[in-house]
Amino acid sequence: MLDRAIDIARQVAGTDLSVLINGESGTGKEVFPQIIHQLGPRKHNNYIAVNCGAIPEGTIDSELFGHEKGSFTGAHDARKGYFEVADAGTIFLDEVGELPLPTQVRLLRVLETGEIIRVGSSKVIKTDVRIVAATNVNMLQLIEKGRFREDLYYRLNTIPLAIPPLRDRKEDIPLLFRRFSTDFADKYKMPPIKLTHEAEELLINYYWKGNIRQLKNVTEQISVIEKSREIDAKTLSPYLPDGNTATTLPALFRPEGMNNTNPEFSERDLLYKVLFEMKRDMFDLKQVVLGLLDKDETQKREIPGKPQIIHRLEEGSNGNNSIQIHSANPISSKEGDHEESLSLDEAERQQIKKVLEKHKGSRRAASKELGISERTMYRKIKDYHLE
Repeated sequence: MLDRAIDIARQVAGTDLSVLINGESGTGKEVFPQIIHQLGPRKHNNYIAVNCGAIPEGTIDSELFGHEKGSFTGAHDARKGYFEVADAGTIFLDEVGELPLPTQVRLLRVLETGEIIRVGSSKVIKTDVRIVAATNVNMLQLIEKGRFREDLYYRLNTIPLAIPPLRDRKEDIPLLFRRFSTDFADKYKMPPIKLTHEAEELLINYYWKGNIRQLKNVTEQISVIEKSREIDAKTLSPYLPDGNTATTLPALFRPEGMNNTNPEFSERDLLYKVLFEMKRDMFDLKQVVLGLLDKDETQKREIPGKPQIIHRLEEGSNGNNSIQIHSANPISSKEGDHEESLSLDEAERQQIKKVLEKHKGSRRAASKELGISERTMYRKIKDYHLE
C-alpha cells in the first residue's frame, strides 16, 4: 500500500494536478509533497510548507495571501503572502481541514483562476502554484458538519493519496528502527542499538498509535538512556505504553469477529462492558430473588416463576455476560454463589495458565492462540505470578 502511494506520487509529479494526502498523524505525510516537488518541473523554484492548524484564524489570510500597509492594526508595511512567494513552485497545506470558511473561499479562487487578492487590497494578482494538501481527519464528515466546502474538497482531491498507518505495514518497522538507530548513533556519537529476536517481535506487534513519529521517539529514548547496546524484550517493554496498544483482550472475553488490530475497541472498554452487564444481571437477579422471598414469607408457598428466571439467566450467559445458574433453586444454590464470586481476573488467569501448559510454557505460541501480543503475555504472566 505504501509502494502504491509512492508510485502515484511519482506519476503525478510531472503534472499540475492538486493532490490531497490522507493519513493518520505521524505517518510521514509531509514527505510526499517533497517527492512530488523534487521529481516535477517546479523543483528549482520555491517549496513552502504551511501548517494551517498552527496559524491563528485572524492572521491566516494575511499569511497565505499577503496584506497591504494599514489594512489592519499592526500592518505597518505591505507584505507578500505564501502564494506570492511560492509562485511557479509548490505550496504544501498541512492540516487543510483546519482552514476557516472565509479562507476556504479564497483558496478555491486560487485553484479555479490562479488569482489572489491581498488583505486590504482590490488588486488581483496572478500566481502559478502547485497545491498539495494533507489531512488526518475525515473530510467528508467535516463537509457534513458544514466545516469544509464541498467544492473545495473536490478541487483539492483531484489526486487522492492514502498513507497507511505503521501497524498496517509491519515489515517496515524493523527497517525504520535500524535506520533511526543508526541516525541517533551518529548524532550522539555512540554505537547503534540492536534488538533481540523477542524484542523485535514485541516492536512489530505493538499498535503504534503515533506511527513513525512515535517509533522514532522510542528509538531515540532507548539510544540515549540504555547503556547496553543490545535491547531485549524486558528492556523494551517500559518504552511501549499500554495506552497506545491495540486491544489485546484474550479470546475468553473477546466478542466474535473482533481482532487485535481494530482501533475502535480497547481492552478497558470491553472489560467495562462485561462488568456492567454482569452488574446489571446480578442486580436483576437479586431483585427477583428478594421479591420471591417476600412472597414466600407472606404466602408460604412455592416460589412462582422459577423456570422463567433460570431460563432468562442461562440465555444471558450465552451472550456477553458470564453469569451461570446451575441450580433449580436460586436461593439455596451454593454453586450459583460461587459463580457470582468468580472474578474476571481469575477467569483470565486460569485461561492463560491452561494455554501455557498446553504449549509447554511457550509464550509466543500461547499469545498467538489467545490472540494477544507477546508483550501483553509477558505482563499477564508477571501480574498473575505464572512464571
